[in-house]
Amino acid sequence: MIPIGSDIAVAARYLNEGECVAIPTETVYGLAANALSEKAVAQIFELKQRPAFDPLIIHLASAERLEQYVRVIPAAFYKLYEAFSPGPISYVLPKKAIVPDLVTAGHPTVAVRFPAHPLCQELLQTLTFPLAAPSANIFGRVSPTEAGHVAQQFSHGLAYILDGGPAKVGLESTIIDLSQEKPLVLRLGGLSLEEIESALGEKVAYTKSSSSNPKAPGMLSAHYSPGIPLTHGKLDLNLAKVNRKRCGSISFCKRISGIPDHNQRILSPKGDLKEAASKLFAAMRSFDKETIDVILAEEFPNEGLGRAINDRLRRASVS
Repeated sequence: MIPIGSDIAVAARYLNEGECVAIPTETVYGLAANALSEKAVAQIFELKQRPAFDPLIIHLASAERLEQYVRVIPAAFYKLYEAFSPGPISYVLPKKAIVPDLVTAGHPTVAVRFPAHPLCQELLQTLTFPLAAPSANIFGRVSPTEAGHVAQQFSHGLAYILDGGPAKVGLESTIIDLSQEKPLVLRLGGLSLEEIESALGEKVAYTKSSSSNPKAPGMLSAHYSPGIPLTHGKLDLNLAKVNRKRCGSISFCKRISGIPDHNQRILSPKGDLKEAASKLFAAMRSFDKETIDVILAEEFPNEGLGRAINDRLRRASVS
């Protein structure tokens, strides 16, 4: 059994020894190791069963040491950093040679994030190296938002699970590529496109998915599987095809007629997209495989964090 606790000194000791530790962030729990050690990073890929072509994000407490790891810091970074960091946004920037190619899947760029979770911040401030930390789950499965979710997926290999309570945001960070002339959002996440555009004072394009050699994490078209077939959108049509008694549902703020109440997950009865986003992954992993044959998820409002929710549900429905 993997030990779980809130002792930062214990977590730091294991990380300094080259071990993997699960850490809390405001988005989801991460599977962390020394980002400058190829041996430590290789353990992350092995534990997650993650393909080596899928790059990782490195985590720092602040931008104070950023110049050690990236070659160029554009003006757009400072605008976004001042507005949103620490917080649920990652920046893709040209990397220096000190960052191993294993971290970046051979790309000349690296994604960098500054997490807001106080326990994670305190941990990062005690370390002399950044942490590579993808979500602490088996590759392709639903991301963990509580320490217990991590323990359910890993029975060995992790030295420690640093318990910081439930993740408040509940969706992975938004990733924005600042390595090119024009900013480009590579992954929708815990920070909305509208907020980014407001901070930059310009429209920002975003990409939906990539099937091979993605530039940033979370870009693969098939991802976030709850272990039960999931269908996204077209509720009326899909309801006609299923046994409603053995059907689960994920909806924004209203009940879905015909599905038993105990099989429904209404993410925000008051219609708050932030609340819905924070509950999405927990809802996806909450269904009983013995009693549910399929999960029907409705289309959320395609605005703000609704875009990121739809993105995760769409990819979870790709088999």
